[in-house]
Amino acid sequence: MGKLNIFEISFNNGSGVFYSGNIVQGYVTVELTEPMKMRGIRLKFEGKAYVHWTESHSTGSGKNRHTTTRHYSATEKYFDQDVLLFGIWSGQGSDTKELPAGRHTYPFQFQLPQSLPSSFEAVIGHVRYTVSSTIDKPWKFDHKTKRVFTIISILDLNQQPNTMSRLQGSRQKHLCCLCCKSGPIEASFHIDRSGYVPGEAVKLYAEISNGASRRMDKSYVDLKMVIVTTFHATTKSRTTVSEVARVTRPGIAGHGEDSWTGEELIIPPLPPSFLVGCKIIDIHYILQLNVDPCGPAFDLEVPLEIIIGTIPLRSVVDQHPPMPPPNYNSANMYAWETTPTAPSAEMLYPLPPPSGLPNLPPPSYSECITGRYKIHEEGDNEHTRGNTEYAPVYTYYNWGHTPGAMPAQTKNAS
Repeated sequence: MGKLNIFEISFNNGSGVFYSGNIVQGYVTVELTEPMKMRGIRLKFEGKAYVHWTESHSTGSGKNRHTTTRHYSATEKYFDQDVLLFGIWSGQGSDTKELPAGRHTYPFQFQLPQSLPSSFEAVIGHVRYTVSSTIDKPWKFDHKTKRVFTIISILDLNQQPNTMSRLQGSRQKHLCCLCCKSGPIEASFHIDRSGYVPGEAVKLYAEISNGASRRMDKSYVDLKMVIVTTFHATTKSRTTVSEVARVTRPGIAGHGEDSWTGEELIIPPLPPSFLVGCKIIDIHYILQLNVDPCGPAFDLEVPLEIIIGTIPLRSVVDQHPPMPPPNYNSANMYAWETTPTAPSAEMLYPLPPPSGLPNLPPPSYSECITGRYKIHEEGDNEHTRGNTEYAPVYTYYNWGHTPGAMPAQTKNAS
């Protein structure tokens, strides 16, 4: 283990989940088995968005044809603040201080700015918030530890236009070319409204008519997360599509019909639409009816764009309020600073900002359904401790529904 036994960052609320404008409170723990000389111990608070992708471009022809790979990336900073916990700054010279053996605890707090975008992780980019600490040893490698935390941005569906409006669409297609064209496949698809929060069930309604003699293998409705990343220097953009939920109905015989009559798709834990506050990443959600023919043919698709928020619609809450989180106790679940009987740190979450909905209990919190991502960054090395994988946590309201597992990935980019 060497001299350094423990070097870690902890948050007072245990969960590491915050809202814009909250005060992040915690402490850095350093435990040494013997004294250690160092210049100082620093702490950095950083919030930023980052996107990166590559594209292949070919020039010339024949033997003179060349393919090059171009990199596109962009960064957006939200805050970057350094704090000295012990010793001196690196710019103040090379003098060293000796930290005695034993356990040392350094408390910290940081006021988060308002209007931060929600945390987000994807292969093509992220919005990430970190606290990192460095033991500065100018004659040797530094020790570093870091902790990623989650910011949840509020998207109130009651403040978004047309979230109560019914959405509907219809399409038809022929399976064959004009010389042997079959009867059309027709589908109409609708949902009662366009605004939902994680935990809600979307009731699905559709009418499908198979005018072809070929059997339809299945029909299904899937929820797609559409991520648009932008490289502003050339207005270059990249779009990726991930399927995050799916509900399926059986096949349809040739010249047969089928109906969706209120089947439910549960909105899983996901970031809110638009990723408000971030200029280089945009998120949209498409709920799409797909009719899948047997054999080689493209699906018939009927897409509808929905909005996923963090505060549910008032009409929904008034008619059917969600249930409080498990083991919820309003006296202590969120008041860890002053309540001596507060539960263990892993259960503690921040109170969300007031919603103006008197029947709305606090939400539950759950990791994003897209899973954990490796979060190695520039400056990290084999001596970096702390988080190596991370998944953002989002609000999730309990109406008694259980979301399905993440579907097999079917990602497209353009």
